[in-house]
Amino acid sequence: MSRIKDWPVADRPREKLLQFGPAALGDSELLALILRTGHSSPRTSALDLARQLLHRCGSLRALASTTAAELCVLPGIGPAKAADLLAVGELARRLAATPLRHGERFTSSAEVFAHFHERLRDRRKEVFLTLLLDSKNRLLREVQVSEGSLNASIVHPREVFTPVVRESAAAVLLVHNHPSGDPTPSREDLELTGRLREAGELMGVRVLDHVIIGSGCYVSLADRGLLG
Repeated sequence: MSRIKDWPVADRPREKLLQFGPAALGDSELLALILRTGHSSPRTSALDLARQLLHRCGSLRALASTTAAELCVLPGIGPAKAADLLAVGELARRLAATPLRHGERFTSSAEVFAHFHERLRDRRKEVFLTLLLDSKNRLLREVQVSEGSLNASIVHPREVFTPVVRESAAAVLLVHNHPSGDPTPSREDLELTGRLREAGELMGVRVLDHVIIGSGCYVSLADRGLLG
C-alpha cells in the first residue's frame, strides 16, 4: 500500500477534511488523522492502521473504551498513539455529556441520565457517585465515592455522608453504572440504597433517588417506587 502523502491530494484525509469538512470523512479516515503514521513498515499507512484497529475492536465506541495496555498489544500502537486515542475518546464523552453546573436544579431522573450516560456507559468498572444538593435541590458538588470491581462497587455510608456533612448538603442523588449495560437493580443495589436512605434519615439528609446507568437506558429507583 502506498503512503498517504503519495496519494492524489483530493484523496488524502487531511486535505479532504480541510476542503469538505470533517463530516465528509469516514471513521477510518478520521482515525488516521489522529494516528498520523502507520506501522514501522513504509508499506503500511495510517489509514491502513486505522482500518485494522476498527476491524479488531469492532466499532469506534469499543475502541474508545479500551485501555492503554490493550491498545499497546496491537501492531503499530505504542504508548504515544494509545494516549492520543484515549484522549480523543474521553474528549468525545465529555462533549456528549450534558453540562452539569454548580447551582443547577434537578427536576427529574432523565436529567441525571442525560448528564452521566455518555460518561459512564462504557466504564468497565462500577463507579458510584453522589450529587450533593442544597435545600432547593440545587447542585453543590459531585463526589466520586468508589470505583469497584468488574461486578461490584463497595460503598460505605461513611464515604457517602462525610462530604455531605462537610458541604452542609440537604439532599443527595445517588448515581452508578452497570458495566453489563443492563441497569436492572440488583439485590445489592436495593440493599445499599436502603442502608443509605436510613443513614440519611438519621442525619436529616434526604436521599432523593438512585439512578443506575446502563447502555442507552437507565433505572430510577424513585420513579419505580423502590426507595422505600
